[in-house]
Amino acid sequence: MNCKIEHCCIVILAGGKSNRLGSPKQLLKYKGQSLLQHAAEAALGTGIMPVIVITGAKAELMEKELENYPVQLAYNEAWEEGMASSIRCGVEASKRMKPDVDGILFMVCDQPFADTFVLNELIAMQKESGMPISASVYDDIIGTPAIYHKSIFPELISLQGDIGAKKIINAHKDSLSTISFDSGKTDIDTTSDYENLLKTLN
Repeated sequence: MNCKIEHCCIVILAGGKSNRLGSPKQLLKYKGQSLLQHAAEAALGTGIMPVIVITGAKAELMEKELENYPVQLAYNEAWEEGMASSIRCGVEASKRMKPDVDGILFMVCDQPFADTFVLNELIAMQKESGMPISASVYDDIIGTPAIYHKSIFPELISLQGDIGAKKIINAHKDSLSTISFDSGKTDIDTTSDYENLLKTLN
């Protein structure tokens, strides 16, 4: 299989309400930056353009947080539906901003260890394997960051509800390449998750 990607976008999913945390986790500080700024910097470090940030809940706060970053913003009007709506918005925004797009790297804000090195490793794996999906593996989970070839876009656009692309990944396990990203298991959903993250700085 050779699903070559020559015109890639990066989409950062930042439209969620952070129900379990009670405040926008995108704005939590880590190493002097918000998690949202950290994700933007990691994405921009790859050299891939555009980097598109999907906003939703508290969109104006997210926009202010990114005013000094050369990213493109796309507001997800259906953000209250959940993750699937932000993925759909990301595909649509990518097509609009880069009409020849043939691949999208999706990442989230709440994986603080998803840095440029990890993203570049994922990009290299996709190029080497030529698979339509290249994703990250941690704790026996296959998930984000992940790259999808344009042949998968129709499935991404068909997602509904508060779910990510896990069912698409599961349906393509025979045409999937992965990288090991052990620290990807660290994601910030609750106050205790954040407190545990801060302890790693001590």
